[in-house]
Amino acid sequence: MTLSEGQHLGYYRGRRVRKWVVRFRKRGGSCSYQEATIAEADDLVDSDGSKILSFEQAQETARKWFDDMGQKGCPNSKPYLVSDALDDYLASFGGKDLENTRRRIEAIICPQIGAHDTAKLTAKIIQEWHIALANAPARLRTAPGAVQNYRPTSNTADARRSRRSSANRILTILKAALNVAYRNEKIFDDNAWRRVKPFAKADAPRLRSLADAESRRLVSACNPHFRPMVTAALLTGARYSELAALEVRDFDAQSKSLWLRDTKSGTPRAVYLESEGFRLVSEAIIGKSRIEPIFPRPDGKRWGAAHQMRPMFAACKAAGLEHVSFHDLRRTYGARLARKGVPMAVIAEALGHADERITRKHYAHLAPSNVAETIREAVSGLGIV
Repeated sequence: MTLSEGQHLGYYRGRRVRKWVVRFRKRGGSCSYQEATIAEADDLVDSDGSKILSFEQAQETARKWFDDMGQKGCPNSKPYLVSDALDDYLASFGGKDLENTRRRIEAIICPQIGAHDTAKLTAKIIQEWHIALANAPARLRTAPGAVQNYRPTSNTADARRSRRSSANRILTILKAALNVAYRNEKIFDDNAWRRVKPFAKADAPRLRSLADAESRRLVSACNPHFRPMVTAALLTGARYSELAALEVRDFDAQSKSLWLRDTKSGTPRAVYLESEGFRLVSEAIIGKSRIEPIFPRPDGKRWGAAHQMRPMFAACKAAGLEHVSFHDLRRTYGARLARKGVPMAVIAEALGHADERITRKHYAHLAPSNVAETIREAVSGLGIV
């Protein structure tokens, strides 16, 4: 039973002995529980007030023991830092997208807030950090040890929403790590981060997709070495990381399909190629061994995390397009399927969505529907245009 926060009295019944046990951890501290046996229980022999105690006497003795422990220092005075919680979280990570989670922890969370002692962490510290994330410009890939590069960003409503959405995703990672530490009793109070709420209305789906003419213009403006990746994304709907991981052995010419082994969800899936996609992959694998990447970098190695940022930015600028992210190419593929009337269930399977509701949220408004046709037929206009 809990007598107070961090102070517990327990009853143990063994085959030959019944005893009172106590468990204690210092409030706001970072040490683990301290446990002890304080006396035997009076089940078999009457209480003597010293070695054998009744329930009431055990409570009184336990409180005195807790007072003594509270005046002592923690046996392990080394603070448990936010960075320690993040390390433990990564070590036991069982969620999706480990690499992106690791990258955000190592590049953003640890350098900015990792040195804080979790025992002294407050909602104000986390909230100010969260707001600063949303106000910071987008980061660009930077050489190790160099001053961090940033991409100039506009101050439009959509740009602010996007930055807040990114800040929310990073906050989610921090909260997940701290929650794991709290469950493992390495942190004794979750009030600090529980009170920090994500930005509201920041995670609305970004419905950016390219028209066919824009897609062709973007591909033409790409660096020749990067062009196959962009083309493949537009023709398959695969994510950047999924395309970067593709090897020659993942292509089945007979079924005209690609097998995506490394997916965001961790569940492999097939991508079915139409004629243009089939021709692209067939030409890309000529002269390569089974384990070589289908779409390599100029040096023959695989594309790494964030390597797509600069060539995409350059291609958009050359094509005269408002900045298009690599993920927008995947949305373009989904939008093309929706406009052709492909069922949502098929689009969900093609894109690897775990739930068809995700697909509907992004693409249902683009699909031909009975509601839309009924409205257009019923309302003929006012004759003012």
